[in-house]
Amino acid sequence: MKRNRIQGSIRIALGICAIALFAVNFVPIWQIDLDAPQYPEGLRLLIFANKLAGNVDIINGLNHYIGMKTLHTDDFIEFKILPYLIVFFSLAILATTITGKRRLLYTVLILFILFGIVSMVDFWKWEYDYGHNLDPNAAIIVPGMAYQPPLIGFKQLLNFGAYSIPAIGGWIFISVGVTLLLCSIAEWRKQKKRKKLSIPSRALAMLLPFALLQSCDSGPQPIQPGIDQCSFCKMTVSDTRFSCELITQKGKVYKFDDTHCMISFVNAPGTNKNSIKQFYLADFNETTKWLNAENAWLLKSEALKSPMGGNTAAFANAGDQKKAAEHFPGKLVTWKEIMP
Repeated sequence: MKRNRIQGSIRIALGICAIALFAVNFVPIWQIDLDAPQYPEGLRLLIFANKLAGNVDIINGLNHYIGMKTLHTDDFIEFKILPYLIVFFSLAILATTITGKRRLLYTVLILFILFGIVSMVDFWKWEYDYGHNLDPNAAIIVPGMAYQPPLIGFKQLLNFGAYSIPAIGGWIFISVGVTLLLCSIAEWRKQKKRKKLSIPSRALAMLLPFALLQSCDSGPQPIQPGIDQCSFCKMTVSDTRFSCELITQKGKVYKFDDTHCMISFVNAPGTNKNSIKQFYLADFNETTKWLNAENAWLLKSEALKSPMGGNTAAFANAGDQKKAAEHFPGKLVTWKEIMP
């Protein structure tokens, strides 16, 4: 499904990473700068994916005096493998961008991190061997002295200061790794959020049939004054003291603003009276309370002035009915008299 794929800005970022990483094959990845009084402009060793560059010959000449190995591109098997690994990761990220597969993104991230760790370990081992395995017959020998360049940062080697830092290709490597990590975290959070949302959704889907069954036998529904409409006259219910409802055998609820409208609805052509299960009337004194019409105590009085002229009020007991009759003179009736 589309929502399970990588979308939007994350996909664009991955596409940029794929292109940038491919470009690493054409720019230096690492550089080691050497500063000394006799070389005011400094010396620089550049490490590409497939070769050494910079002031290689001058550095080899200086290293010869202290017994260090000379540097030659052909001596490093890494230069034969690294370009293919860079292309592999570039294509893998490109494939992730095209397919949008989240699992592929996670896989590429893990492999890229492992690749970075192995590369730095290999680089450190090369520097260790380069600085420790010295020619015992060298012209200059300093007992106990080693010339291992720093993996990253600065180190003083005799009268030379050595700086080891990523070059443009190295910074691209670092940027791609950070981007892959951030994209993976963002996708993981989105996936986790979807799962949290989907669990209640699945639970709701499982409970919905039971809720529907429950609602079919849940009785009358609350009247929302100013919102609900009368099912007969289509007027908005405003005075809930006279509101009433009927419920069908299938649980469908019809709302009315007056007993007059409900009686008219029942007696209208096309209404199947056998489908009606129950009538409910609002308690005149407590309008949120529903009374079974057959058990309610009713007062019919012109003084009540109900919305549609039904002028019938329902009460929970005879005491409330008689008390209301003192203010609204009229007739005490039963539901059977109103709805034969």
